Amino acid sequence: MKATEKKLVVGLEVGTSKVLTLVGEVLPDGIVNIIGVGHCPSKGVDKGGVNDLESVVKSIQRAVDQAELMADCQISSVYLALSGKHIRCQNEIGMVPIAEGEVSSDDVENVVHTAKSVRILDEHRILHVIAQEYSIDLQEGIKNPIGLSGVRIKSKVHLITCHNDMAKNIVKAVERCGLKVDQLIFSGLASSDAVLTDDEKELGACVIDMGSGTMDITVYTGGALRHSVVIPYAGNVVTSDIAYAFGTPPMDAENIKIKYGCAVGSLVGKDEVIDVPSVGGRPSRTLQRQTLADVIEPRYIELLSLVQKELTVLQENLKQQNVKHQLAAGIVLTGGAAQIKGLVECAEKVFQNQVRIGYPLNISGLTDYVQKPYCSTAVGLLHYGKQSLLNDDNDIKNRSSLKVLAKRLTSWFKKEF
Repeated sequence: MKATEKKLVVGLEVGTSKVLTLVGEVLPDGIVNIIGVGHCPSKGVDKGGVNDLESVVKSIQRAVDQAELMADCQISSVYLALSGKHIRCQNEIGMVPIAEGEVSSDDVENVVHTAKSVRILDEHRILHVIAQEYSIDLQEGIKNPIGLSGVRIKSKVHLITCHNDMAKNIVKAVERCGLKVDQLIFSGLASSDAVLTDDEKELGACVIDMGSGTMDITVYTGGALRHSVVIPYAGNVVTSDIAYAFGTPPMDAENIKIKYGCAVGSLVGKDEVIDVPSVGGRPSRTLQRQTLADVIEPRYIELLSLVQKELTVLQENLKQQNVKHQLAAGIVLTGGAAQIKGLVECAEKVFQNQVRIGYPLNISGLTDYVQKPYCSTAVGLLHYGKQSLLNDDNDIKNRSSLKVLAKRLTSWFKKEF
């Protein structure tokens, strides 16, 4: 099969600590089959923002080259993840009369357009417009209004906006590598798409994507996205705590955290010891693993408590608006900083709710490489790409059937006259 005949989508995530490129082939049954992975340390990005363009370009190029080699294809365009504390969200309402007494796709388009035609922050632009639900006259809570009768249709939408310049800078870095950006996608939205089931969205769940520089948070209740926010503190603060506490270089602190770290001190054996490298050529020292956990645990509790504060305010707001506000499906933790031992137990104490670690769903192929929490965003980008491909296919089908119809009508007219 030629590469052009395959339906390929590419996801690119440029994070604070890593750049990840995934190449996926969309199979006829809708599963994404991953055929290429490119992974390299990230340089020049901090908390989702570009602070050294040249370094970012080099990192992207390396990850893309690796993925091309593995997938044996040439990458020309990517779905690109975007994060950073400049991401904002707002819930809006639109209302229009129903044109023909029965809701058509045009009516839905119009009502969503009205809902998004609102004032947003200066210097910001809309990244996503996500329909939450529709109402027709007195009937509320409609998921798909097409074909239903009524006089007026109302839509509730969730808008995610980003700072224009922040978005431009990351797009510029990708374009410097000779690539086109198919779509910019909020990374929290991508990761929640990769790790949540529809049932969890319906029951109410919160996804926390814990990276190195940011925590991306998305909250679903009643099957719809209600809130998105980025907290600009994450795994890196834990690493720097370890580096300061034990006088060890940041790279070594990161390795110690991954290898021996634990977010609950009581889970660590009393007599376990670890080797800690020193700076400036001094000999390494041995430390109790318990001492390491004592540094890590309070910091993770602090990070998760920041999220808990957000959730408390949000649930109060939803309650006042008579919107389902329980998170009955609990909390899902994903991302690179969610891979530390004892995190589920630590988070359950903070949230007083059930917690699980989120792994990417609905994928096949190189799953050994990507069935990891730190791949959630990139896998979510592939799911986005898949949807766009399927929608384009439908458009092409509709267009060709219209052409056939037009041909028939013209030939019929010719016969008649």
